[in-house]
Amino acid sequence: MQTCETERLFIRTLSLDDVPELTTILSDPEVMKYSIRGVCDEAATRRFIEWCLKSYASHSIGPLALVEKVSGKLVGFCGVGTEEVNGVEEIGLGYRLAKQYWSKGLASEAVQAVLNDAFSQKQLSSVVAIIEPENIASLKVAAKAGFSTFDIYDFHGRPVRLYRLNQSQWDALHTKGMNATIAR
Repeated sequence: MQTCETERLFIRTLSLDDVPELTTILSDPEVMKYSIRGVCDEAATRRFIEWCLKSYASHSIGPLALVEKVSGKLVGFCGVGTEEVNGVEEIGLGYRLAKQYWSKGLASEAVQAVLNDAFSQKQLSSVVAIIEPENIASLKVAAKAGFSTFDIYDFHGRPVRLYRLNQSQWDALHTKGMNATIAR
């Protein structure tokens, strides 16, 4: 089911049909360098998609497939889902793109659309972004989306920056000129 789209992407729920293409992406060590899960084989990718399907059913949120409009190819995922941080359930932003789609602005495009959908349709009060300080590309994507202040946490044995963006901050920063359209 398509949830939204951008100029270059269709954004839809993941399905088990996506296992082969997503495995190719998630098995790349460079793509998964900053993932707490590490490189994913087919079984791990299937478990991830099954978790996404459960998240859609229980919370109406979860990582979503990013499909390039021109080619129809799955290029990665982006979405918000539940994440436990220091014993507190948070709504966390996550994304991964196939390496050949890096540095083209697609991550920022997807994040803008997903956050717009999350804040306007799901009525979330805030979303967190958990980023390792060395992950410069993700820090730039987060900054473009409006995440600006952070606290340092230990997350699965790694020092991370935890950014938080709330509904009023999002509204103030992103209500004008949004390029995403919500599919009804």
